[in-house]
Amino acid sequence: MADPLATRRPTAVVIGASVSGLCAAAALAEHADVTFVERDTLPEGPEPRRGVPQARHAHLLWSGGVTAFGELLPGVVDEAVARGARLVHIMGDMVSRAPNEIWFRRFTATRHRNLVCSRDLLDAVIRERVLADERVTLRRHTTALELVGDATRVTGVRVRTRAGDDGHPGRGEKGHEQGAGEETLTADLVVDASGRGSRAPAWLTSLGLPEVAEREVDAGVAYATRLYRAPGTTAGTSFPLVNVQANPAKAPGRGGIVLPVEDGRWIVTLSGTRGGEPTGDSEAFADFALSLGDPVIGDLIKDAEPLGDVVTTRSTANRRRYYEKSSRWPDGFVVVGDAIAGYNPVYGHGITVAVQSALAVRDTLRSTPLTAPGVARRLQRAATKPVAAAWDLAVGQDALYPGAAGSPPTRLERFLSRFVDRAVATGAANPRALGALLDVMSLERPATRLFSPDMLLPMLFGPRRPHLQGPPLTDEERESATSRDRPGGP
Repeated sequence: MADPLATRRPTAVVIGASVSGLCAAAALAEHADVTFVERDTLPEGPEPRRGVPQARHAHLLWSGGVTAFGELLPGVVDEAVARGARLVHIMGDMVSRAPNEIWFRRFTATRHRNLVCSRDLLDAVIRERVLADERVTLRRHTTALELVGDATRVTGVRVRTRAGDDGHPGRGEKGHEQGAGEETLTADLVVDASGRGSRAPAWLTSLGLPEVAEREVDAGVAYATRLYRAPGTTAGTSFPLVNVQANPAKAPGRGGIVLPVEDGRWIVTLSGTRGGEPTGDSEAFADFALSLGDPVIGDLIKDAEPLGDVVTTRSTANRRRYYEKSSRWPDGFVVVGDAIAGYNPVYGHGITVAVQSALAVRDTLRSTPLTAPGVARRLQRAATKPVAAAWDLAVGQDALYPGAAGSPPTRLERFLSRFVDRAVATGAANPRALGALLDVMSLERPATRLFSPDMLLPMLFGPRRPHLQGPPLTDEERESATSRDRPGGP
């Protein structure tokens, strides 16, 4: 008679229905039955939710993330586009000033396409797809309290379920009722996707494991965002993204982005480092935009119709936990997403890293059973690999701000920062160099791509086109943003 334990399907618990958690569940569902533990009531569609306050600010999905979603969840990007998202040509459909205050030419020779929409829409499309899988179950209104097991193996997670806003105690997405109170969920694998507030370091030490090494680089960036009705006749058109990046050499650094999204709206996010932060004052928002290194964003929004008040956040530090370097690691436990590393949101890499990490997990499990001894350490290392490139890009810039780190940038970090500045300057005027730069920025290729002939030859020998003296908006684009001929206008 066959041993039922030898033939049963493995089980996994994912803590947090964040994008990283959803991506992890998509990867795991190929190999296990997955249960989500989620504190929130998840919305039915593209609506805000309490557990993701950062969703109100501008988000981008780099082309590396677009490609990864095509592998992990085929059709998700197409579904987002069908519901109002755009695949934007970078830099052809973008007006962007680099941190060294050089404007990029709007080359269309590169293949890179970024997905642009509200975070609420992207979350909704991913969530609907993943939760529709019969191998995935959601336990809402449920909080993870602690890991169950010991220093060699995690066997589950202790949770508390409460009554939700509808009065029901954690009703599951597929109709299963869960009683309020505490219980232990056993699993072959527990995945922590709970984000920046992850308690995994404390959970691991409580099991008798050593403390996890951490590093923080905090440029002191504050964000302020306001939603606008697309001004003039830009609603429903392919108006370009407009991005003015902060210059670390001129503290405080100030920047901003105009992100045209679905439903004829603009998400406008402004940022500033210590001593130059934007505030939640709605009356001061446009004036702050006019005070950036170039006033183009302020000019575009000063007469636009706001759709609500300003929202702010200061949770922007780059923080990394080096789980992959731990001398001991328990079977049955993996950490993913922002719970490993959170980045300054200005670089837009968090979602791309999340889906790339999930792909790495899936590919590892295709060659090694989920229940095999030592697989959790392999999964942890695989999930961490995409983190390094995004971390180096973010820290390479933010470490230059005064007070950002406990120690000043190393000689290597300063050299790399200067080299990246030169690479940006070269890419701003040369399409081959821009392609190499975007390969790295999109997290599709390692940083060594910047030392390829595509970059080094234009950098060393030219010829170079002169840099632009201002934002490359066309006359038609400027006119469309200032025209009064639009529905609802006077």
